[in-house]
Amino acid sequence: FIFPFTAIVRLFAFLLLSLAAWYLGYFVAAHVPQSTVSIAALQQIGKKPVLRAPAPKRQKCDHWSPCPPGNFAYRILSGGGKERRAKICFEDEHCVIDSTDHSKQMMDFIRNAPQGTLVLMATQDDGSTRLKNDAKKLVEELGSKEIKNIQFRSSWVFIAAKGFQLPNNIQREKINHSDQTKNRYKGWPAEIQIEGCIPRNLM
Repeated sequence: FIFPFTAIVRLFAFLLLSLAAWYLGYFVAAHVPQSTVSIAALQQIGKKPVLRAPAPKRQKCDHWSPCPPGNFAYRILSGGGKERRAKICFEDEHCVIDSTDHSKQMMDFIRNAPQGTLVLMATQDDGSTRLKNDAKKLVEELGSKEIKNIQFRSSWVFIAAKGFQLPNNIQREKINHSDQTKNRYKGWPAEIQIEGCIPRNLM
């Protein structure tokens, strides 16, 4: 049996292409670094890039946004229950308040503080009985509207200035009374807070 000439040519071309394909594969495997081609890299082809937002930068006193240049940052947080102490933050300096009677210390501070002093206050536990009337009167003279309305275990925060005026857009005071039907803690209302920025040139 004699193969037709065209069949022989086709067979020869098939063998030649097979040999060329094998040689090309051998050449790629031998000369292309393994690190340049991987299944994981091939799988990423055609995928849309994932854009990730950068982690938010922490601001002073844990503000959501930074204070403008030339401003002090502050936050005043009242106490809540027996375990959560009142906290005052000023320019990232923190002060934790205990629940003892500070009437005399507070009165001495207010009276002796020089002009240009910023006063930040918060209650812990019960300011209605632990804070003496003379101390409440001094706080009222600083501009408090709620100091005489404090009830048993009310949460209260206050910021005042001695010798200068605070900007009108600043929240100066906040109060939250104890209510057995709404209290967050057993016998205590939820904490409350005020925060903001004070221009440095006022002090």
